[in-house]
Amino acid sequence: MYKILKNEKISPNSYLMEVVAPEAIRNAMPGQFVILMGKEDSERIPLTIYDMDQEKGILSVIYQVIGASTEELSTLKDEIFAVVGPLGNANEICAHPEAFKDKRIVYVAGGVGIAPVYPQVKYLKEKGFDVDIIYGSREKDLLLIRDKAEAVARQVYYATDDGSFGEKGFVTTILEREIGNYDICVAIGPIIMMKNVAAVTKKYGIKTIVSMNPLMVDGSGMCGACRCEIEGKPKFACIDGPEFDGHQVNYDLAMKRMNIYKEEEKEKWEQMKKSLGRN
Repeated sequence: MYKILKNEKISPNSYLMEVVAPEAIRNAMPGQFVILMGKEDSERIPLTIYDMDQEKGILSVIYQVIGASTEELSTLKDEIFAVVGPLGNANEICAHPEAFKDKRIVYVAGGVGIAPVYPQVKYLKEKGFDVDIIYGSREKDLLLIRDKAEAVARQVYYATDDGSFGEKGFVTTILEREIGNYDICVAIGPIIMMKNVAAVTKKYGIKTIVSMNPLMVDGSGMCGACRCEIEGKPKFACIDGPEFDGHQVNYDLAMKRMNIYKEEEKEKWEQMKKSLGRN
């Protein structure tokens, strides 16, 4: 069992959890993820590392309640059964910062995608990079950790669908307007957002990295749920990624795969909420 230091709601459907798990983050790098299991019989939940204090052994993750497993996770107060990591591969730029020293970099985040974006931008700032962030969500209340993002980025551009904060519209509008200022783009968020970002950057020949973590289920490569098509070849997001060349991803196939277990997930969630006495 692992001690929970914090598990609090930070937006209408998102939570921040801090856990004492030194083994899981001892050698972790930005872009990697961990697997959490709330209880001994719980499902495995892969979550990208949001922040970590490697000296104190404290892991921080941000997760969105979107189904039964994350609903259960939000109820835990004192201990969590398992924390395994680090898993997956580190972000390419963070792993080899010397190779990108002369590059102008922008990160595009959608919704909770800011959670994996933040540690990468933080790490690059420590290495002397000035990185911009374009961050979008449906509305102001769904924009997370704004103060943290602004503390590590040179500039943060905001976009909301309803215009309640920043510019009204999509991140791609800002990206296309500012595209001449960048050599590399990293996009993390909903698959449809990453698809649209990659379509913009491809027009201008901008190297683009995307994270296929939305596809991951058990995080070990055993379930096959995170199989995606990269350059026409099958890859697994959890072991080959989670990050790939954004111009080589078959996004349409990925979006279809995300809906495979939709009905089963909905049924399990309804059962979970009923057992917890929630509507």
